Amino acid sequence: MTVILLRHGRSASNTAGVLAGRSEGVDLDDKGREQAAGLIDRIGDLPIRAVVSSPLLRCRRTVQPLAEALCLEPLIDDQLAEVDYGDWTGRKIGELAKEPLWRVVQAHPSAAVFPGGEGLAQVQARAVAAVRAHDRRLAEEHGCDALWVACTHGDVIKSVVADAYGMHLDVFQRVTADPGSVSVISYTPLRPFVLHVNHTGARLAAALRAGPPAKEANGDDAHRESNGEAPSGSAEPAPSSDAVVGGSAD
Repeated sequence: MTVILLRHGRSASNTAGVLAGRSEGVDLDDKGREQAAGLIDRIGDLPIRAVVSSPLLRCRRTVQPLAEALCLEPLIDDQLAEVDYGDWTGRKIGELAKEPLWRVVQAHPSAAVFPGGEGLAQVQARAVAAVRAHDRRLAEEHGCDALWVACTHGDVIKSVVADAYGMHLDVFQRVTADPGSVSVISYTPLRPFVLHVNHTGARLAAALRAGPPAKEANGDDAHRESNGEAPSGSAEPAPSSDAVVGGSAD
């Protein structure tokens, strides 16, 4: 299963330097609307089976053009919502950078709990659980290598990517997820493969060819399934859990 983690397009709060958090009514700005419309050309020709979105307006606006082009109804999932920043919500980033908690968020985020809100460790736990749950559901519905989109928020995406890399949450600030960017993770039975992070190029279709290799369609079913592959009667094999020694041939 492969998920395209899409950060919402640029919002009015992004340009104002305000931490929007879960504030109601934060919409895309002109650039964000361009980014949303551009998704049709960037990823609309891929065989996307589902679109899942955070409930916040800026995410719903971002996926709307793509979902309409694909004739898909976005599924809203509260577990992909923005971090509950509590008392920090709506404040200027410049002011927050002076708070003692700011240094904790930067250097030791697993210990960061926002006053009146949630901790970043909680965010990672709920977001990763949600992504994996959708992966399992869509695998059952569409087969072992379905492609889907999850539109969510910067810190949420960074925490999911960190988990896929096997990184401790305390180094997740090394991951970047710009507005309108996509990060791609392929989940196999043994391990995830991070295919792209912060992709902002014109088209994603060609870039997805860099995913984990599929096994040859031979061998007994028990051997195939133990390697995360589809049984011999399946239409196509699943991606292998094995990394290519020496690097991909592509």
